[in-house]
Amino acid sequence: MIRHECGLFGIYEHEDAARLAYFGLYAQQHRGQESAGIVTCDDEGMHEHKGMGLVPDVFTEQQLCKLPGRTAVGHVRYSTTGRSSFSNAQPFVAHYKGMDIALAHNGNLVNCVELREDLENRGAIFSTGNDTEVFMHLLVRALRERDLPEAVRETCAQVRGAYCLLIMAGKTLVAVRDPHGFHPLALGRLDGKPVFASETCAFDLLEAEYERSIEPGEMLIVDEDGERSCRLHGLLPEKPRQCIFELVYFARPDSYVFNEQVYLCRKQMGWQLAHESTPDVDFILPFPDSGVYAAVGFAQCAELPYEHANIRNHYVGRTFIQPTQSMRNFGVRVKINPVRAMIEGKRICIVDDSIVRGTTMITRVKKLRELGAKEVHIRISCPPVKFPCRYGIDFSSRGELIAATHSLEEIEKKLDVDSLHYLSIEGLLRSVMHSDSYCLACFNGDYPVRCSRGEGKICMGKGL
Repeated sequence: MIRHECGLFGIYEHEDAARLAYFGLYAQQHRGQESAGIVTCDDEGMHEHKGMGLVPDVFTEQQLCKLPGRTAVGHVRYSTTGRSSFSNAQPFVAHYKGMDIALAHNGNLVNCVELREDLENRGAIFSTGNDTEVFMHLLVRALRERDLPEAVRETCAQVRGAYCLLIMAGKTLVAVRDPHGFHPLALGRLDGKPVFASETCAFDLLEAEYERSIEPGEMLIVDEDGERSCRLHGLLPEKPRQCIFELVYFARPDSYVFNEQVYLCRKQMGWQLAHESTPDVDFILPFPDSGVYAAVGFAQCAELPYEHANIRNHYVGRTFIQPTQSMRNFGVRVKINPVRAMIEGKRICIVDDSIVRGTTMITRVKKLRELGAKEVHIRISCPPVKFPCRYGIDFSSRGELIAATHSLEEIEKKLDVDSLHYLSIEGLLRSVMHSDSYCLACFNGDYPVRCSRGEGKICMGKGL
């Protein structure tokens, strides 16, 4: 199954740190629904609360009151390959020579298998299957001879892959983004205090001012002396390789990600898609909510009617996060229900953001056929997903990706549709402002950073 991303939030020296972290995570709930956690820091040390489930289920008013301190980091999690369990919930907290350290991580370390084996050979003991714990072990070892910022630099020099990090220790908060910039991390201001989040929609909820993105390969240190930015030595590539799937699907449309407005990018993807292939149909039908914004652009470009003939149950989570195939199929059925009167005898063009396994689309098309649709055409606002992601989006194995194992004609037959067209890679890149800054590995197999132990082996996993 696909799992993606975690959401990070951090705030420095604000009297309502825990409560603000709660709302910052709430705004980013779409980035992780397995677990949530907040760690705060005051003169007495660190205070933490974590749990399995959604943010409002994990935290109550009473629990937030037990998180004193003016600095906080928070995390919502999906797992990529680590188990969905309380032991893997973040932020992680470690205690080393009188220092408390909290670490929240979004990404996937592609060399964590060999790093973990090396650490275990040197006596390290692990309590989770999460690659964030690998980073924590390396960080603590580096702290033997370095201060926190230099220890973070030393640790980043040893790891490879995707990582956005928030690290809190004492009066210091450090924000880091890997040199390729695979995943987003933003800096904002609230009452003059620095705040960090994976997506700017968290700032909007808090009425914080978005300032800028943390740059690829940047480390921003916030402490009692103020703020200072530095580079991760020797780790800056020629070009960023940001995950374009953030813009296609994962990020909220009201967020700025990679200095792009997500809503406008998705609308432009639909516009480009209509330029490439517009069928002769009665109306455009989006599958809510992820397909809505591309469908708006498609309908406007094609000058075709746009109808919300599918009604979504908003109390059902994203179908791809269900832990078993049977539950995933149930989620597809209960999530969206067609408007019967709009379907019978009509030629319909479905616009959606992606097809990964095809499970969801097969079920939806079957329902439209049962309701008497005359023709069903599909237009997808991204290229075919043919390769697994190594950097924090769990596309499972390549054999599970329908576009990797079937031709376009075979997919049309399997889905039982009259036609199918995917947006080309060229069309996708025309939909964004910075077309030379994106990772396209899930479409073309061109991995910016390869795993150490073979292309098919993803490390111990994380929950972004």
